[in-house]
Amino acid sequence: MIPRYSRPEMAAIWEPENRFRIWFEIEAHACDAQAELGVIPKAAAEAVWERGAFEVARIDEIERETRHDVIAFLTNLAEHVGEEARFVHQGMTSSDVLDTCLAVQMSQAADLLLADLDRLLAALEARAIEHKHTVCLGRSHGIHAEPTTFGLKLLGHYAAFRRNRRRLEQARAEVATCAISGAVGTFATIDPAVERHVAEKLGLAVEPVSTQVIPRDRHAAFFATLGVIASSVETLAIEIRHLQRSEVREAEEYFAPGQKGSSAMPHKRNPILSENLTGLARVVRAAVVPALENVALWHERDISHSSVERVFAPDATIALDFALSRLAGVVEKLLVYPEAMQANLEQLGGLIHSQNVLLALTQAGVSREAAYAIVQRSAMKVWAGEGDFLTLLEADPEVTVPDAELAACFDPASHTRQVETIFARVLTGEES
Repeated sequence: MIPRYSRPEMAAIWEPENRFRIWFEIEAHACDAQAELGVIPKAAAEAVWERGAFEVARIDEIERETRHDVIAFLTNLAEHVGEEARFVHQGMTSSDVLDTCLAVQMSQAADLLLADLDRLLAALEARAIEHKHTVCLGRSHGIHAEPTTFGLKLLGHYAAFRRNRRRLEQARAEVATCAISGAVGTFATIDPAVERHVAEKLGLAVEPVSTQVIPRDRHAAFFATLGVIASSVETLAIEIRHLQRSEVREAEEYFAPGQKGSSAMPHKRNPILSENLTGLARVVRAAVVPALENVALWHERDISHSSVERVFAPDATIALDFALSRLAGVVEKLLVYPEAMQANLEQLGGLIHSQNVLLALTQAGVSREAAYAIVQRSAMKVWAGEGDFLTLLEADPEVTVPDAELAACFDPASHTRQVETIFARVLTGEES
């Protein structure tokens, strides 16, 4: 991922320095376990920890000749450890190192993403409570529907990201497995105790059945989860983009002093952060299909998955980390305009209360089909600019509801009476 959309802590997980450090720990912990089993001298295991080191540039230099990254790493490690290095990597295969390392890196990435989600959840909860009773339009198909509250809008996104957090916790647990099982996963050349020891030291679970690799359905589930989170990011970003349109302007991104919106038009205040989030969501979701395709490998293993993962594992996690952080900032600083929300509520002359009138007519004994036709008849006149909804209904002889009861249908509070109930469901954990 390019630096513009990278945050240092997440990017560092995928840097060669971190990758080779994890490789070293895998090999060193394996040596400890082998020494306990009597397979190698304890002095050799101690030497690996005491003298073990590596240089990224030197590994790259060796790999240009060997064309094998793990061998290049082991060669450089041996240059530091000395004669005892012959006991390193005993009975192991390259994928034991590569796949176990990837599990560690993905776990590290998941931990940062979980922290990102916590910040976003806190921002959404705070702003939802702030605007719990800020009445605004609900829209379906982009058209005015019925009143809701801005707090309920945000609460819906809060609930979605809370579900996403649980999904990511599960995906992290599934992908955090260790395989130190030899060439085709049979432990023919290494004791399963080594795998258990390395797994414990690295905070991983043991992979129950590996071939030469950890099964890629685990990785597919992980990146599919990132894709779902990215879609939730885009869902909220699109809402903000729509609300910031000039003809709506119910909410907008914070516009900093000195910020410029356009090189040509000085008046512009564009939703650039939310638009950027829509684009980043596409980048994250782009990893999902390749991850699914990586599940099907030849026999015990091929390397068709390897090049794909080396690209999308860093890019997807780095992009999502950046996106979640950016979205949290947008929510924290979001400018909300209740007056514009009220003006938009009144824009269609009361049409947003049409269902209340429909229900009142049915309660008064009119069939639903007839009531619908009566209400729609006046509503279409409002669309045509022929008057306001309540006046037209009062003038319609087929509207048999008393005037006071008819006027009560236009009370915005009738649409928001269950707001506290919905908030209690979500924030007290009654429903997920």
